[in-house]
Parts: sequence; C-alpha cells; structure tokens
Amino acid sequence: MQSYWDLPDFDEHEAVQYVHDRASGLSAIIAIHSTKLGPAGGGTRFWHYADKGRAITDALRLSRGMSYKNAMAGLPMGGGKAVILADADNRKTSEMLAAFGDAIEALGGRYVTAEDIGMSDADMVAISQRTKFVSGLPVQDAGSAGGDPGPFTAKGIFLGVKAAVAFKLGTDRLKDVRIAVQGTGSVGGGLARLLAAEGAKLTLADVNADRAQRLADELGAETVSAEKIMQVEADVFSPNALGAILDSESIEKLNVGIVAGGANNQLARPHHGDMLIDRGILYAPDYVINAGGIISVALEYFAQAEGRTAQVEEVHARLTGIPQRLTGIWQESRTSGESPATVADRMAQKLIGRG
Repeated sequence: MQSYWDLPDFDEHEAVQYVHDRASGLSAIIAIHSTKLGPAGGGTRFWHYADKGRAITDALRLSRGMSYKNAMAGLPMGGGKAVILADADNRKTSEMLAAFGDAIEALGGRYVTAEDIGMSDADMVAISQRTKFVSGLPVQDAGSAGGDPGPFTAKGIFLGVKAAVAFKLGTDRLKDVRIAVQGTGSVGGGLARLLAAEGAKLTLADVNADRAQRLADELGAETVSAEKIMQVEADVFSPNALGAILDSESIEKLNVGIVAGGANNQLARPHHGDMLIDRGILYAPDYVINAGGIISVALEYFAQAEGRTAQVEEVHARLTGIPQRLTGIWQESRTSGESPATVADRMAQKLIGRG
C-alpha cells in the first residue's frame, strides 16, 4: 500500500492527520506543510471526492500552496489546509462542524482555519464555538475586515490581471482587453464585475451555465460552455474554478497571451510552467495573485489576538503588494529564462527555509 511519503505531492509536510468522528460522521484531512513562519494558515474545503486518495492529494497540494502563498504575501503564517469529505448528498451538520472544531483545537494552534469552497462564515462561527484557531468570522461593522474572504481574493486577482496586461501588452488600461473568465462564483464573479467596470470585453463560463448566463446578462458579456472556455481567443485567460487545469493538452490549445486567475494549483505538474513560457504565454503564479483572501484572514486573526478589529483599509493596503510581487517575478523570469512558476517557487522555498 502506498504511504503518504510516496505520494508525488508529499513535500516534507510536517503533519498529515486523518480525522474521523463516528458519532457525527465527520471524515476530514488536515495537512500542515510548514510552520516555519508561524501557525499553518489555510481554509477548509467541504467537497465530495470520488475516493479518499484524491482528497489526500488535494490536501497536500493545497497546504503546500498555502505555505508559498503566505510566505510570498509577507504574512507571519505557515501553510496548511483541511478538507472535509462530504458524502454524495453534501450533508453538513452542526455535529460534524463541532467535531471538526475539536480536531483543530487538539492541534494547539499549529493550524488556523477559515472558509474555502463549500464552507461559509456561518460554518466558521459554528467551528469557533469549539476552538479559537479560526478566522473569516462575520464582520462587526462596515469598516471591519472579516467574513467571506472571496471579495478580497477577487480584488487581488483584479490588480494582478492589470499588472499582467501592463507587463505583456504595455497598457495600464483594461478597456477592450479581451478576457475569458472560467468560474463565476464568489471569486470569479467578483473579478468579472471589477473587470467589466473598467471596460474589459468578457467571455464567461461556469459548470453552472445558468449562473454564468445571469452574470453575463448583468455585465453585457458573452458566454461559452465550460468545455470551450480554455480555447477562446482572448488576451487573458483567467481560471477561477478548480485546479490542475493547465496540462500538456490544454496548454497546447490556449489561444491567449496571458494566464492570470485565482484557481489554486493551476499547473497539473511543475513542468507545465515551462510549457507556458515556451509558448510565449505570461503566467501569474496562482498563490501570488490569489493571496487577497488569506491576507484578509491573517490580518483578522492577528488583530483578534491583539484585542482589536482589523480594518478593510488595512487589507486593501496589503493588496497593493500583489502586482508588485508579480512584476518582480516576471522581470526575473525575463532575465533568467526560467518560467514565472519556477522563479516564484524558488523565492517561496527560500522564505520558508527550504531553498
């Protein structure tokens, strides 16, 4: 039987914990990649997996990505991630959330969670009844940071897309720039609204075609099927759904000059970053461009520890670092000939003491 240590995505993780609570029916995996810079910060995903092996792979890849994301964002946090294995009916109960909170509490602060796909700020409130190592709680007032981190993620991606357009196309304007957006949920939908407000020409797609069409009607955008969005002719392809979509086959079919979006772990394998640069496609490393949400979560968590409330203006001030970091990566990539993915990985690994 293959062990965690033999899995291709096991990367010297400090801990991988399988949690099962018979009374509530909870099954979950908590992966801690690194605590070099601080507690392992990363959200909890509630998802139905075809088998536990896929859940473990997801947890390993996502937690490593969080180590890199937090380090590159200059946050005093390591990287971790949790996945709750939903059944086919996506049944979620208060008892399951309580048991999950107990599992986090038992780690004694090594892991701090927040919401991710399938989880809400209400779920974070339920978990917070059993542990203090949680963030992403509902906002206290209009100026406070907290709650759903999706809008902050979208804003950071928006700034990153603008930086990519400026670097690749030589313009700081998005008017009439053609952008294909994959995924129209909290992050992708928020991004699309920001892009549309600046005059970008959008093509939208989502596995929920009705949701994509409603947003397209709102913004005056076009839609294509989820299967065709990666072949759309555009200036930018922005993936904002699930990861591992950039593989040998899909990269060959891309018809864009830029890939910049918020999906985690977009490259199916590391060498696919080299394929992008070989095709002349500028790539924004996902864990750099999509750091807005964890910036909000981290500032909220540490402000709480200091007995105060983090403010939205604090988060927005930190978001301005995202385009600066991306531009630095692209400049080094241009000089060295290495892919932006390789450059960013090397920077992140050095920051967490593994360079």
